Amino acid sequence: MDSIFRRFQFHSFPSDDALARAVAGNFVDRLTIARDESRFFSIALSGGRIAAAFLGAAANLVIQRGGLGELTHFFWADERCVPPNDAESNYRLANSLLLAPLLVPPSQVHRIPGEAEPAQAASCAAAEYARVMAANGVAPPRLDLVLLGMGEDGHIASLFPREPTETTADPLSFRAVVGPKPPPNRITMGYPTLATAREVWVLVSGSGKEIALKEALSSAGSSPLARLIQMRDTTEVFSAVSLPG
Repeated sequence: MDSIFRRFQFHSFPSDDALARAVAGNFVDRLTIARDESRFFSIALSGGRIAAAFLGAAANLVIQRGGLGELTHFFWADERCVPPNDAESNYRLANSLLLAPLLVPPSQVHRIPGEAEPAQAASCAAAEYARVMAANGVAPPRLDLVLLGMGEDGHIASLFPREPTETTADPLSFRAVVGPKPPPNRITMGYPTLATAREVWVLVSGSGKEIALKEALSSAGSSPLARLIQMRDTTEVFSAVSLPG
């Protein structure tokens, strides 16, 4: 078997809803354990079409399980350079479906300030990430869980194809990028920040992604998702998209 297959676990689902419910269950299991152990737990969220179904399902389950812990903190793997109330904002999506329903205190929410000038927004996000990790004794900084989607071109967060390969090693935890999709100005976590997370879950849904997914799971893959998988010991891929034969 191709060696890259030892670097990920592939979970197949018959529909987007089934995927969202299953991942929400796994997600809330992690949150509940951390809460019951009174343990700091850090999460990075993303946007994308599947995110809305996942976030809504997760909120309902958290409420059923008795709420979040006081040491659960939320970051974002990427953000569009828009105000937090803009329809394109990843923060707005998460806030409306997960954070606000759960009454998560602002002190546990660390959004990327997309309304700021891009370089400043990236710098602020990086400083806040470092501050929260240091305050909770996590050195070097390391996320517990990252949730990502995948685009039709294999992009993850706001890491797009055709970036120079040296960006894989860029040490910045957050950086400003100009992407090929509107709105073009974005802030993204860099590859090393994503690669060092304890767990990375990639949720893949929607039509037109079959070829990109197969390429990402190949040892010869060069897409952003392929790069991330190759940098990690294991990555969990949850897919409502069938792999081509």
